[in-house]
Amino acid sequence: MLTRRRLLLAAGRVAGAGLLAGCGVRLPGTPATSGEAAVLTARPSAGPDLPAPPPGTSALGLEETRDALLHVPATGVPGPVPLVVVLHGAGGDAEGGLGLLRWAADERGLVLLAPASRGATWDAVARAYGPDVAMVDRALAAVFAAVPVDADRITVAGFSDGASYALGLGLANGRLFRRVVAFSPGSVPPARRTGRPPVFVSHGTADDVLPVDRTSREIVPALRADGHDVTYREFDGGHGIPPEVGREAVDWLGGQPD
Repeated sequence: MLTRRRLLLAAGRVAGAGLLAGCGVRLPGTPATSGEAAVLTARPSAGPDLPAPPPGTSALGLEETRDALLHVPATGVPGPVPLVVVLHGAGGDAEGGLGLLRWAADERGLVLLAPASRGATWDAVARAYGPDVAMVDRALAAVFAAVPVDADRITVAGFSDGASYALGLGLANGRLFRRVVAFSPGSVPPARRTGRPPVFVSHGTADDVLPVDRTSREIVPALRADGHDVTYREFDGGHGIPPEVGREAVDWLGGQPD
């Protein structure tokens, strides 16, 4: 859960970027030529070339600052494993991304990849797809080179601005990401869409950072109209992820206890 101070910082960034204006209605009919830079090229390999990483959290060594983090469950990677790319909210970092689902990694045998945005928030949330996509692609390539990832169980998930970015990347790369999880999203950054991955969306009815009436209650009908199978959960609360909602999302991913 974010602190109140960070929530207020996030709210200021949201207001400055104008993210709430028409956020839900941008999805249907998105121009086919928009968001081409959202395409990711990394794919799982038949057999990883590098030794598998040990259990625990480690930096990938791709950047001197704001590096991506990889978390491997205590069971290690004895065979093809599910991978979840976790995206932090505005003002956050890779550690904040891991915090979204780290609790589920050991319990459900999930490998977590947490990139960090190059700026205060993700590129397409404030402007257009660009350096953050490149970072995510490099991070995925590094993971695929060392971890035997189950290609049918790759998910992108995020909270707040990270949820918006998860929707943008997830819908643009629907043949890579088989499922998308968006905790309290604010918008759907436009991009050429591929596939129709199922989507899990949650939002608090008392959210004063990204009010539900102007975000998820518009986004979810638009996703459904676009042909996506959407599981939507509203909860009594503010801008956060209640434990029971996080657990429902992990159950929805199909992770199995050890």
